[in-house]
Amino acid sequence: MQRRSWLKCVGAAVGGACLSPIAAGEEKKRPWKTAVGLNGFESGVRKYHKNYPIWEILDFASRTGFDGIELVSNWPMGGYPGVEEKERIRALRRMYDGFGLQIFSIQLGADGAFSPDAEERKRWLQETRDHAQFCQEAGGERIGLWPGGELRGQTIDEAIGRLGELFREVGKIVADLGMIASFEIEPPFVFNTEDHIQRILAKANHPSLKTMFDPSHYDLMSGSTGKPHEMLKRIGVENIGYVHLTDADGTLRDGGTSKHLACGDGHVDIDAALKTLYDGGYQGWIMIDAWEIPDPYDACVKGKKAIERALRNG
Repeated sequence: MQRRSWLKCVGAAVGGACLSPIAAGEEKKRPWKTAVGLNGFESGVRKYHKNYPIWEILDFASRTGFDGIELVSNWPMGGYPGVEEKERIRALRRMYDGFGLQIFSIQLGADGAFSPDAEERKRWLQETRDHAQFCQEAGGERIGLWPGGELRGQTIDEAIGRLGELFREVGKIVADLGMIASFEIEPPFVFNTEDHIQRILAKANHPSLKTMFDPSHYDLMSGSTGKPHEMLKRIGVENIGYVHLTDADGTLRDGGTSKHLACGDGHVDIDAALKTLYDGGYQGWIMIDAWEIPDPYDACVKGKKAIERALRNG
């Protein structure tokens, strides 16, 4: 039995918390791996002034049967290690390995990728190259990119052109590392429509550069109908790099980004969203995105139950 599987079995035996035990030999057949995002806990500390020790989060993720973690920069302690800081990377990976968890992805800003300043774009690309290499050495398979920021005097068409060109270069970088890059746009961004996603993908035109499926953002970008799976079909499951799973109510939270809710607490047809992924042949990671949800542990449990239900139903 692999060490990760052994740890999950121990967690289930001790805490009785494993949500859906997997029979011997079945794990390799599962098309999806599940992850907890540290962004939900980071935002809870900032917004609700709660305390989430990193060891408590990792123990929870291990006991409840998650496979991995998505890191967020500058939380809980400082930024990502530099690619040259081999001992820091080794120590970080060892901590997650100790809980039987994989660092599957890291989150990166991407405002520099569409800067009108060519030198700034060049710096951003080199920084992203270094971050991607760090992620790969830490055990990662994905990097997430968030192109927020202002247009800075350019038109939206010019910004999409510059972003797509830099994203194509990112695709080449991550392909050489055996990884995938996935970008996410959100309703408050300057890139905030289904058409923008399609145009960025077309401009980048690289098989290792894909986009994110987040039901809360797709819901707002498609009329807040509770049916983001319909937009997902138009974008194409084959274009999804990985998933940030969350429910929503079709509104913005406190004037910020799409309001995230635990699966089952909003109006999104989560079952239809997951079935669309399944029927479309999606294979990869689904991270529970508990951004600014008051109880991220509850959101993770509800999200994982929805995933397990989708896998049982096929």
